[in-house]
Amino acid sequence: MSDLDAPCPKPPYQPPPRAPTPPSLTSARSLRQLSLFAAGSTFLALSTLITRRAVARRRLAIFPSFYHPSNQPPKQAVHGGLEAVEALGLATVNVVSFGMMIVGGALWAFDIAGVEDLRRTVRGGLGVDGTGRGEREVEEEWEEWLAGVVERRRRKDEGAGRRGARGERGEVDGDGDGDGVEEGVVGERGKRR
Repeated sequence: MSDLDAPCPKPPYQPPPRAPTPPSLTSARSLRQLSLFAAGSTFLALSTLITRRAVARRRLAIFPSFYHPSNQPPKQAVHGGLEAVEALGLATVNVVSFGMMIVGGALWAFDIAGVEDLRRTVRGGLGVDGTGRGEREVEEEWEEWLAGVVERRRRKDEGAGRRGARGERGEVDGDGDGDGVEEGVVGERGKRR
Protein backbone atom coordinates (compact mmCIF):
# COMPACT_ATOMS: atom_id res chain seq x y z
CA MET A 1 0.00 0.00 0.00
CA SER A 2 1.39 3.40 -0.96
CA ASP A 3 1.20 6.75 0.81
CA LEU A 4 -1.38 7.95 -1.71
CA ASP A 5 -3.87 5.24 -0.77
CA ALA A 6 -3.66 5.90 2.96
CA PRO A 7 -6.52 7.98 4.44
CA CYS A 8 -5.61 11.53 5.51
CA PRO A 9 -5.84 12.26 9.18
CA LYS A 10 -8.60 14.74 10.00
CA PRO A 11 -7.54 17.92 11.73
CA PRO A 12 -9.08 18.45 15.14
CA TYR A 13 -12.40 20.32 15.13
CA GLN A 14 -12.06 24.06 15.55
CA PRO A 15 -15.18 26.16 15.95
CA PRO A 16 -15.50 29.11 13.55
CA PRO A 17 -14.27 32.42 14.93
CA ARG A 18 -16.97 34.43 16.62
CA ALA A 19 -17.85 37.96 15.65
CA PRO A 20 -17.03 40.51 18.35
CA THR A 21 -19.96 40.81 20.69
CA PRO A 22 -21.33 44.25 21.40
CA PRO A 23 -21.01 45.42 24.98
CA SER A 24 -23.82 44.12 27.12
CA LEU A 25 -26.44 46.39 28.59
CA THR A 26 -25.06 45.88 32.08
CA SER A 27 -21.42 46.63 31.29
CA ALA A 28 -19.79 49.58 33.03
CA ARG A 29 -19.47 51.51 29.75
CA SER A 30 -23.14 51.03 28.85
CA LEU A 31 -24.31 52.00 32.33
CA ARG A 32 -22.17 55.16 32.22
CA GLN A 33 -23.72 56.03 28.85
CA LEU A 34 -27.25 55.39 30.13
CA SER A 35 -26.71 57.52 33.25
CA LEU A 36 -27.21 60.78 31.29
CA PHE A 37 -30.41 59.40 29.75
CA ALA A 38 -31.68 58.27 33.17
CA ALA A 39 -30.86 61.64 34.75
CA GLY A 40 -32.63 63.46 31.91
CA SER A 41 -35.73 61.30 32.19
CA THR A 42 -35.80 61.78 35.98
CA PHE A 43 -35.50 65.56 35.60
CA LEU A 44 -38.21 65.49 32.92
CA ALA A 45 -40.57 63.64 35.25
CA LEU A 46 -39.85 66.08 38.10
CA SER A 47 -40.24 69.15 35.88
CA THR A 48 -43.53 67.81 34.53
CA LEU A 49 -44.76 67.30 38.10
CA ILE A 50 -43.73 70.85 39.07
CA THR A 51 -45.41 72.29 35.97
CA ARG A 52 -48.65 70.40 36.65
CA ARG A 53 -48.71 71.70 40.23
CA ALA A 54 -48.17 75.29 39.08
CA VAL A 55 -50.96 75.05 36.49
CA ALA A 56 -53.34 73.44 39.01
CA ARG A 57 -52.57 76.21 41.55
CA ARG A 58 -53.38 78.87 38.91
CA ARG A 59 -56.66 77.17 37.97
CA LEU A 60 -57.77 76.90 41.60
CA ALA A 61 -57.01 80.59 42.15
CA ILE A 62 -59.54 81.54 39.45
CA PHE A 63 -62.55 79.99 41.20
CA PRO A 64 -64.34 82.35 43.64
CA SER A 65 -64.98 81.36 47.22
CA PHE A 66 -68.31 79.70 48.09
CA TYR A 67 -69.95 82.72 49.76
CA HIS A 68 -68.77 85.28 47.23
CA PRO A 69 -71.53 87.50 45.79
CA SER A 70 -72.37 86.61 42.22
CA ASN A 71 -72.74 90.20 41.03
CA GLN A 72 -69.12 91.14 41.83
CA PRO A 73 -66.04 89.67 40.20
CA PRO A 74 -63.54 88.06 42.56
CA LYS A 75 -60.67 90.32 43.55
CA GLN A 76 -57.45 88.84 42.33
CA ALA A 77 -54.13 90.53 42.32
CA VAL A 78 -52.51 90.07 38.91
CA HIS A 79 -48.74 90.15 38.83
CA GLY A 80 -47.93 89.84 35.14
CA GLY A 81 -44.18 90.10 35.50
CA LEU A 82 -43.93 87.44 38.20
CA GLU A 83 -46.21 85.09 36.28
CA ALA A 84 -44.13 85.55 33.14
CA VAL A 85 -40.89 84.83 35.01
CA GLU A 86 -42.44 81.70 36.55
CA ALA A 87 -43.66 80.50 33.14
CA LEU A 88 -40.25 81.14 31.58
CA GLY A 89 -38.52 79.25 34.38
CA LEU A 90 -40.86 76.26 34.08
CA ALA A 91 -40.48 76.16 30.30
CA THR A 92 -36.69 76.37 30.58
CA VAL A 93 -36.54 73.51 33.08
CA ASN A 94 -38.81 71.38 30.87
CA VAL A 95 -36.77 72.01 27.72
CA VAL A 96 -33.40 71.45 29.41
CA SER A 97 -34.51 68.17 30.98
CA PHE A 98 -36.00 66.94 27.68
CA GLY A 99 -32.81 67.89 25.82
CA MET A 100 -30.71 66.14 28.43
CA MET A 101 -32.76 62.98 27.96
CA ILE A 102 -32.48 63.14 24.15
CA VAL A 103 -28.71 63.72 24.22
CA GLY A 104 -28.20 60.87 26.69
CA GLY A 105 -30.23 58.50 24.51
CA ALA A 106 -28.34 59.53 21.37
CA LEU A 107 -24.97 59.03 23.07
CA TRP A 108 -26.02 55.55 24.17
CA ALA A 109 -27.43 54.68 20.71
CA PHE A 110 -24.24 55.80 18.91
CA ASP A 111 -21.98 54.16 21.52
CA ILE A 112 -20.25 57.36 22.59
CA ALA A 113 -18.96 57.30 26.15
CA GLY A 114 -16.76 60.39 26.23
CA VAL A 115 -15.29 63.32 24.38
CA GLU A 116 -12.61 61.16 22.74
CA ASP A 117 -15.25 58.79 21.31
CA LEU A 118 -17.22 61.75 20.02
CA ARG A 119 -14.13 63.27 18.39
CA ARG A 120 -13.24 59.97 16.71
CA THR A 121 -16.81 59.53 15.40
CA VAL A 122 -17.06 63.07 14.03
CA ARG A 123 -13.64 62.97 12.39
CA GLY A 124 -14.42 59.58 10.89
CA GLY A 125 -17.57 61.08 9.37
CA LEU A 126 -15.52 63.93 7.88
CA GLY A 127 -13.09 61.47 6.34
CA VAL A 128 -10.11 62.48 8.45
CA ASP A 129 -9.55 59.18 10.24
CA GLY A 130 -11.54 56.64 8.25
CA THR A 131 -10.42 57.25 4.65
CA GLY A 132 -6.73 57.86 5.16
CA ARG A 133 -6.88 61.60 4.55
CA GLY A 134 -5.25 63.76 7.14
CA GLU A 135 -6.49 66.96 8.70
CA ARG A 136 -4.24 69.02 6.44
CA GLU A 137 -5.72 67.48 3.28
CA VAL A 138 -9.27 68.13 4.47
CA GLU A 139 -8.33 71.74 5.32
CA GLU A 140 -6.82 72.23 1.86
CA GLU A 141 -9.97 70.84 0.25
CA TRP A 142 -12.09 73.34 2.21
CA GLU A 143 -9.76 76.19 1.23
CA GLU A 144 -10.01 75.27 -2.45
CA TRP A 145 -13.81 75.14 -2.25
CA LEU A 146 -13.98 78.51 -0.49
CA ALA A 147 -11.59 80.11 -3.00
CA GLY A 148 -13.81 78.84 -5.84
CA VAL A 149 -16.90 80.34 -4.22
CA VAL A 150 -15.18 83.70 -3.71
CA GLU A 151 -13.92 83.70 -7.33
CA ARG A 152 -17.42 82.98 -8.70
CA ARG A 153 -18.83 85.80 -6.56
CA ARG A 154 -16.15 88.21 -7.81
CA ARG A 155 -16.89 87.33 -11.45
CA LYS A 156 -20.62 87.76 -10.85
CA ASP A 157 -20.05 91.20 -9.29
CA GLU A 158 -17.82 92.27 -12.21
CA GLY A 159 -20.51 91.17 -14.66
CA ALA A 160 -23.07 93.25 -12.79
CA GLY A 161 -20.71 96.25 -12.96
CA ARG A 162 -20.46 96.01 -16.76
CA ARG A 163 -24.24 95.91 -17.04
CA GLY A 164 -24.44 99.16 -15.06
CA ALA A 165 -24.15 101.17 -18.26
CA ARG A 166 -27.06 99.19 -19.74
CA GLY A 167 -30.73 99.31 -18.88
CA GLU A 168 -32.61 96.63 -16.96
CA ARG A 169 -33.11 94.48 -20.05
CA GLY A 170 -29.57 94.97 -21.34
CA GLU A 171 -30.48 97.89 -23.58
CA VAL A 172 -27.75 100.45 -24.14
CA ASP A 173 -28.38 103.85 -22.63
CA GLY A 174 -29.57 106.17 -25.41
CA ASP A 175 -27.82 109.34 -24.31
CA GLY A 176 -24.59 107.63 -23.18
CA ASP A 177 -24.42 109.16 -19.70
CA GLY A 178 -24.40 105.70 -18.05
CA ASP A 179 -27.51 106.11 -15.93
CA GLY A 180 -29.45 103.45 -17.86
CA VAL A 181 -32.25 105.90 -18.70
CA GLU A 182 -32.65 107.67 -21.98
CA GLU A 183 -33.39 111.35 -21.38
CA GLY A 184 -36.72 112.55 -22.63
CA VAL A 185 -38.51 109.22 -22.07
CA VAL A 186 -41.87 109.60 -20.36
CA GLY A 187 -42.47 107.23 -17.41
CA GLU A 188 -45.66 105.48 -16.41
CA ARG A 189 -46.91 108.55 -14.49
CA GLY A 190 -46.36 110.88 -17.39
CA LYS A 191 -43.18 112.46 -16.00
CA ARG A 192 -39.93 112.76 -17.86
CA ARG A 193 -37.08 110.74 -16.45
